[in-house]
Amino acid sequence: MDNRRAILFSAPSGSGKTTIIREILKRFDCFEFSISATSRQPRAGEADGVDYYFLSHDDFVRRVGRQEFLEWEEVYAGTCYGTLKSEIDRIWDNGHVIIFDVDVNGGMNIKKYFGDKALSLFVKPPSVEVLAARLRGRGTETEEAISKRLARSAAELGMSDRFDVTIINDDLARAVEQTEAVIKQYLAAPLD
Repeated sequence: MDNRRAILFSAPSGSGKTTIIREILKRFDCFEFSISATSRQPRAGEADGVDYYFLSHDDFVRRVGRQEFLEWEEVYAGTCYGTLKSEIDRIWDNGHVIIFDVDVNGGMNIKKYFGDKALSLFVKPPSVEVLAARLRGRGTETEEAISKRLARSAAELGMSDRFDVTIINDDLARAVEQTEAVIKQYLAAPLD
């Protein structure tokens, strides 16, 4: 198997993609998680270099100017997220397949960059109501922040057809099994 591959997960916030990724990482020893960079402040329990590379907004913008990002986006006013090119090199130098957990626009941009070397998965909640309940259930954000995420989610849900596979996360165990099967099939296929 050629390990210079990537598996990218995208979804509206609250769809369960991070939970699915955690389960998938337990099942494949050839994967390594790509840590994204962000200009937002860490949430309780998050650590720099583990959950994200936390950068100041000015540092983030400087790195954009030096073209250090594979992709980046200002997701909300003043809050940027992106994938550092050095992170891809680090993971591939370790001989691993990259796992990305990115927003929908980031996923589409990464897929364009990698082409067939990436499998793009869109994790979809069973409904917008379930999505809203999951976001509120986290207890990590204000109602205003949740409203912003839900407004963004409506547009993102309409982009699922731009991904290789859509996984509907209405039952976590089933969603993980479907994801594992799709990934095994992708890894077994030769690259062109």
